[in-house]
Amino acid sequence: MSESEARPSNFIRQIIDADLDSGKHSNVHTRFPPEPNGYLHIGHAKSICLNFGIAQDYQGQCNLRFDDTNPEKEDIEYVESIKNDVNWLGFEWSGEICYSSNYFDKLHGFAVELINKGLAYVDELSPEQMREYRGTLTEPGKHSPYRDRSVEENIALFDQMKNGEIEEGKMCLRAKIDMASPFMVMRDPVIYRVRFATHHQTGDKWCIYPMYDFTHCISDALEGITHSICTLEFQDNRRLYDWVLDNITIDCQPRQYEFSRLNLEYTVMSKRKLNQLVTENLVSGWDDPRMPTISGLRRRGFTSASIREFCKRIGVTKQDNTIEMSSLESCIRDDLNTNAPRAMAVLDPVKVVIENFGETEVLTVANHPNNPEMGERQVPFSREVYIERDDFREEANKKYKRLVLGKEVRLRGAYVIKAERIEKDAEGDITTIFCTYDADTLGKNPADGRKVKGVIHWVSAEAGLPAEFRLYDRLFTVPNPGAADDFVAVINPESLAVVNGFVEPALQTAEAEKAFQFERTGYFCADIKDSSAEKLVFNRTVGLRDTWAKIGD
Repeated sequence: MSESEARPSNFIRQIIDADLDSGKHSNVHTRFPPEPNGYLHIGHAKSICLNFGIAQDYQGQCNLRFDDTNPEKEDIEYVESIKNDVNWLGFEWSGEICYSSNYFDKLHGFAVELINKGLAYVDELSPEQMREYRGTLTEPGKHSPYRDRSVEENIALFDQMKNGEIEEGKMCLRAKIDMASPFMVMRDPVIYRVRFATHHQTGDKWCIYPMYDFTHCISDALEGITHSICTLEFQDNRRLYDWVLDNITIDCQPRQYEFSRLNLEYTVMSKRKLNQLVTENLVSGWDDPRMPTISGLRRRGFTSASIREFCKRIGVTKQDNTIEMSSLESCIRDDLNTNAPRAMAVLDPVKVVIENFGETEVLTVANHPNNPEMGERQVPFSREVYIERDDFREEANKKYKRLVLGKEVRLRGAYVIKAERIEKDAEGDITTIFCTYDADTLGKNPADGRKVKGVIHWVSAEAGLPAEFRLYDRLFTVPNPGAADDFVAVINPESLAVVNGFVEPALQTAEAEKAFQFERTGYFCADIKDSSAEKLVFNRTVGLRDTWAKIGD
């Protein structure tokens, strides 16, 4: 991560500053605790930048810990993707990777301690009965008939659960807290359940697995976390977080702090819904460039710096809000406008024949108009070139600055040409534009003082390379698809358009994920999976300007 990226300020950093000033803590130790049940999305990027950024700025530590307590939904593929995402965003975790499963033996011991203290019991209510006994937001819950079992009976039953003698769903271990609590999370929450599932880290050693709320706080304490930072939906869970740590024998007692999660227009952040998009083949995978996943954004051409900048701009607060997609797109435009070399590509080609031009020339063109340090490249210029179909009109008013029949335009980095006549096919579509060129206009204006205002891009028909262009747009047609009755019904049918055109030959060796500004078209990168020297495939990261702003007005 660049040292030049300014250090932000927010309420969590103010708390940390106060804790360090008062001597409450002498160091800062955070953690990023994803569940490996899917790929990380842009909301997780906010948390990554917050937790790892704090550790970095305070010369502290940040653990990467996998909350792997639900083996049925988890996979080693997700573990690897999360590690890659954290590294790609520019961060390194402290020490070895942590897993909640590393602590299963200790967690079991703490559960037994709660049983021995009369603070946990084995319950046999069915899930339906448990919901019924739990009460509502306005009515207190009822005690389970199994709540007052003896310590000895609870220990014996918990052992049976652990030893695989109890069927799934028949028994669970619950904390004994307060069924009349105004906070539902404190109404004797389940802390262990039976699951006969092979775990990606522990294999078949366990058939009981701890719940997140029991596991998370203990994992924090065992790792010496000073500031446990999570999103606002866990605000009520802080009471359970503190209750568990208050009632077991453990030295460290971290403090939980909550901030608002990231909501982004025209996408969904629910892992369940993202998983549905993947499993129902509504997208090509977790890394589909239309997905809000970090791997999808990366494949589309977003840079790690642009995502870090986005997370910095939106800030960290307790206020729930929805961020406009244009804010994210603005960050990548700002980055690529400065850092992406220019190139020429024609996405909807029509042929131009320069009738008075001779043999092919090799022209020298700057890679960036405002950055000479990016150097120059060689571009072949031939008698026949391709231009964009909408860069030519038979007739146009004075506002149109491109090629018009009988008028002149400059080809980028090359000569001034004049459209003399056209040919059309049987359907009336233009097939060829015949032009002449002014040989004395390479790098300079016409000698007789006539002014040529327009500049258009082009690709040599002789040397240009065929390429596929994937034009990505917003995945949904409404700003808040998660609120729709059926979010699948509001998928944008035009979220991907595939067109075929040509690129200049220098792009044959374009590196995957390396961004280019295709002149007057947008920012693109070679697709990391499908592009090769034999078959070039470019993904549109973002257009040169925000076209949705007009649509939304």
